[in-house]
Amino acid sequence: MGRTGFEETVFEALTDDTSAPAGLTPEAQGAEAGSFLRHVASLSMTKLADGLLSPKLVLSWLLTHLGAGSILVGLLVPIRESLALLPQLFTAPRLQAMARRKWAWAIGSAVQGGACAGIVAVALTLQGNAAGVAICALLAVLALARSICSVTYKDVLGKTVGAARRGSATGFAASFASFGVIVFAAILVLWNETRLGLVLGALAVAAGLWLGAALVFAGLREAPEPGRNEGTPWGQLRLLRQDRGLARFIVVRGLLTSTALAPPYLILLGPEDGAFSRLGALLLASAAASFLSSYVWGRFADRSSRRVLAASGGIGAVALAGAPILVGAGFAGTWWGLPSVLFLLMIAYHGVRQGRSTYLVDMAPEDRRSAYTAVSNTVIGVVLMGSGVFGAVASMAGASVTLWLFAMMSGAAAWVALGLKEVE
Repeated sequence: MGRTGFEETVFEALTDDTSAPAGLTPEAQGAEAGSFLRHVASLSMTKLADGLLSPKLVLSWLLTHLGAGSILVGLLVPIRESLALLPQLFTAPRLQAMARRKWAWAIGSAVQGGACAGIVAVALTLQGNAAGVAICALLAVLALARSICSVTYKDVLGKTVGAARRGSATGFAASFASFGVIVFAAILVLWNETRLGLVLGALAVAAGLWLGAALVFAGLREAPEPGRNEGTPWGQLRLLRQDRGLARFIVVRGLLTSTALAPPYLILLGPEDGAFSRLGALLLASAAASFLSSYVWGRFADRSSRRVLAASGGIGAVALAGAPILVGAGFAGTWWGLPSVLFLLMIAYHGVRQGRSTYLVDMAPEDRRSAYTAVSNTVIGVVLMGSGVFGAVASMAGASVTLWLFAMMSGAAAWVALGLKEVE
């Protein structure tokens, strides 16, 4: 079945590219416009759901409001990040044996929706540490389901959307979703007296979005292919020795985790004028930066994801170095100081997300995308787990020192990224 007129019109408007897609079967080429739009729709819904859930911000506030202990609040981000990455080395071989991997993604999205709905139910019925433990457990389920989506998504994207259009699909979805998060953040600021109801309502919407994304993705035209077995989980780590390009990419990605880890330390630099106002500023800065930059980063990544990674590292280094400088100059407490740094850092962060995703899909051999994704994400999961110890030790010297270290990491990532090979 070919493209419909509507699909063709929207597809061309979003990609500005009518050339024959590279790396697709004839059947996938004929269905590319519809596949592209399904990717955009499903990703828009899941990315918006992620923004509404936001363990770093929204769930942290929710657990604090429910009276959970600070230890449980501190577990939210490590649970979400590490469990979404670490299991992939072990789940990838089984997922690679599936003829149509879209079903794994759809089921993973549906499970995330169910776990998010469970978080709402817990918040309505429990208090204190009981609520905190239950929400952490549900977040663990959500993160594990997300890991299944992560390890299969790049494989399905590579089979259904041409190489020159993949960044546009993910970039447009990120920008669309970030607009929704901006609206949510603005509502929180304007109607703060009903904040708990708004947060629970947003989480209910997020649950529905994950379930809706599962239905949309299940309709994707993915041609079946013979399952493959790429060996034992630990055997896949040989890819790091066999492909120096993959190893260098993981080094770049590991150094660029500084852009994800730094925001809490930026908040610590600010004046003590209310925790939620600082969290709201971070949510707004992140969403606005994503809205303004993600689609542009995606189009840039379609031309050179290597340069996107290098540029993101450079921007991140400037932002992170700028924060301690503002503190020294006495501008940290101004209305424009740290919010400007946060905004610039989030632009770098979303560039990292677009660049790393597009680079990995285009770099990996067509029949080994899942393995490359699993190895990369597992190594980064270990890095993120270790980052907790690093952050705790560095913070003893003060937030400014920690940010200088993150700035050096980001700058080093930009330099190493320049040595990556072009894959587009």
